[in-house]
Amino acid sequence: MFLKDKQTGQLVEVVEITELINPSNNQISAQMQAGQNEEPPTAFSKDGLVFPSGEELPRCWVDAHYRDQMPAE
Repeated sequence: MFLKDKQTGQLVEVVEITELINPSNNQISAQMQAGQNEEPPTAFSKDGLVFPSGEELPRCWVDAHYRDQMPAE
């Protein structure tokens, strides 16, 4: 899966999807997609990543307490 670094606008390829969707992880391993050479995996903060369209990551992927603020039924 590809995401975009907010700061540079460069695409990064997520190494482990489970790291990305686990809200307890603040960082993920990803490879910068720059040029012909494959870059080594680097740690990226989830706060600095968005989908290539510019859409933010789902709250349930970045906030382990996303349900704490939901109104009771």
